[in-house]
Amino acid sequence: MKKLSVLLFMVFIMTACSSGGPTPTEEVANQPPKIPASPTQPKPTATTVPPTETATATFTPTATPPYPVEGFGPDNFPMDVNPLTGLYVANRRELDKRPVALKINVVPRTGTRPPWGLSSADIVFDYYQNNGYTRFHTIFYGEDTDLAGSIRSARFPDHFLIRMYKSIFAYGSADPLINERLFGAEYSDRLVLEGGGSGLCPPTDRAPLCRFDPQGYAFLLGGTSEIHDYAQNQGVDDNRQNLDGMYFNVETPTGGQTAKNVNIRYSRDSYVLWKYDLSNEKYMRYQDDSFDQGEGETFAPLIDRNNNERVSADNVVVILMEHSYYRKPPAEIVEILVSGSGPAYAFRDGKVYEVRWNIPGPDRVLYLTYLDGTPFPYKPGNTWYQVIGQSSSISEPEEDTWRFEFLIP
Repeated sequence: MKKLSVLLFMVFIMTACSSGGPTPTEEVANQPPKIPASPTQPKPTATTVPPTETATATFTPTATPPYPVEGFGPDNFPMDVNPLTGLYVANRRELDKRPVALKINVVPRTGTRPPWGLSSADIVFDYYQNNGYTRFHTIFYGEDTDLAGSIRSARFPDHFLIRMYKSIFAYGSADPLINERLFGAEYSDRLVLEGGGSGLCPPTDRAPLCRFDPQGYAFLLGGTSEIHDYAQNQGVDDNRQNLDGMYFNVETPTGGQTAKNVNIRYSRDSYVLWKYDLSNEKYMRYQDDSFDQGEGETFAPLIDRNNNERVSADNVVVILMEHSYYRKPPAEIVEILVSGSGPAYAFRDGKVYEVRWNIPGPDRVLYLTYLDGTPFPYKPGNTWYQVIGQSSSISEPEEDTWRFEFLIP
């Protein structure tokens, strides 16, 4: 195996870029409400909730061949079914390769939004990075995207996710402590960073990461097909991997509780609203639109710059994981234990279910089970995981609305 063979000519090992901002709220956590349950908590803050909007669905189970009543997974997926979405693909050769993962950033609001390529992702992990903000670990498998970004720096949780999904991972830079962990891992030949060979967009098989608008923001972008080509040219093993674990079924599970709105607050300047749209049976993503100075949260639809469509999800899963400080503020580095199992809340088809997330080994994908250990069915389509701390506050401020406030112990 060639160590670091996928690095683009020279690696810029630098301190990860991070935007300044408020620290997460430090409030006393509430005990998670049970499902079903009646709302008992007052609304924590005034929230501006935009009206429901429709969007063109990106991920839809194909009508032919018919979707089986028993669903697909958690193993023995047909060769033309994507094990990360449960969807048929038009060409099974699309699955005869590894996933590509990229770190995508939407901070600050000016310039980085709208982002590129999010509507083509199979799975997105939205987790806390530092200074009150989150960043996306975005996984592309069943569908390529010409441009994805803007690409920014890595964090410690990416180490776990690269192993879990056996991906080729592209990122912009990282703190030397983080790079040391990534470069020393068995997957180091699958790391793609910007280097001396990068040029202006569009990306190529020689320079799969490129710069857009060099006289302005100089965004770092990447093309997933070009990343595959570059990796293969460097001799990286880019064959189909075992990605078993998830279970999919088109039928809405019984039980649960109606949940039309999912509000996740990481800080006064970083918060999210997922709003269920009955017309396309998806959760639509709204992103923070202002710094909350006590007057309430305001939101704007998150758009994919590639197609000018709304970012949406078939499954939104809030997962509680152990967070700790590897290095405390002001130059904070946060560890997230992305292994084992723990509590989660799964939102699909306008309902919420109390479940558990499971990662049985370092090379196994995350999957969900009911509390009794039986597989929980994802809706066929894309999934967004919202990662929060174990002591985060969870409440139902009003009917059909769930609110999660991020806390680090």
